[in-house]
Amino acid sequence: MIRKVQRAALDEAKYNACVEEAMQSSIFGFSWYLDQVVEQWEVLVLDDYEAVMPIPKRRKWFISYVYPPLWLIQLGIFSKVAVDENEFLIALFDDYRFVELRLNAGNHPSFFKEYQKDKTLQILSLSPSYEALLAKYNRNRKRELQKAVKHDLTEKWSDSPHALIQLFEKNVGKRVRHIKAEDYQRLLRLMQHCLAEKKGELLTVYDKDNELVAGAFFLKHKKRVTELVCSSDFSNRKNGANTFMNDRAIFKYQKHFDVFDFGGSSMPGIAKYYKSFGAKDEHYYQLHYNELPKLLKLVKS
Repeated sequence: MIRKVQRAALDEAKYNACVEEAMQSSIFGFSWYLDQVVEQWEVLVLDDYEAVMPIPKRRKWFISYVYPPLWLIQLGIFSKVAVDENEFLIALFDDYRFVELRLNAGNHPSFFKEYQKDKTLQILSLSPSYEALLAKYNRNRKRELQKAVKHDLTEKWSDSPHALIQLFEKNVGKRVRHIKAEDYQRLLRLMQHCLAEKKGELLTVYDKDNELVAGAFFLKHKKRVTELVCSSDFSNRKNGANTFMNDRAIFKYQKHFDVFDFGGSSMPGIAKYYKSFGAKDEHYYQLHYNELPKLLKLVKS
């Protein structure tokens, strides 16, 4: 039986144990992670936490709806054993008339195909040696690494999260719609928590004049490392900094992890860039369900 459990009533130990032991286990599903990036959330729970589906929610115009928060790449259903994932979607759509939510790559519900959009992110297997991985970079990536050497770029793994957030805000952030000051505050708290608990690492890249030119924050969970947020200095893009940054992360993590998750994108240009490192597409579904009244449906399409 699937029931809805509010965050305040959640059995955290059982919930987090389910996420940890799940076939689709992901750092994004843990209660501590959701508490950092989501204002309000609840959970659909199967029986005694045999499977869970965390639901980020908001309320507007007296209507509650499900949305995809920033700094959270995937969610979906986490189950310790094989379950009927369709039952979770039935329960979800019974409760909400508007749902926009990214499932995880391990979710494959067979119902409601009309509300599922195929999305991709890019992942790189780290099982080959670093030298073998480097050999598969395309010509542009190898050329960019030569530029990085020429410009005397250096890596730093002990920088302040503020440095990356400021870089992101001045560059990528200007292209992200509806991003607010409180979103950056949540990101800062998340990064600080992950650094303190050794669940994340921060890489920054500086040029010979000690100017910050690129940076990224990485999440670590089991044998997967995920690039959560990254940016380069858009006004200084001829030094190979972004390629150098990703290469240094691949070099560092190759010995201890199986999968390097670029965070990725379904946008062809971004996906092409990550694939130039030898990455492959990983597919997942994004739910988009809109059964709002006609007038509201026009506003929130």
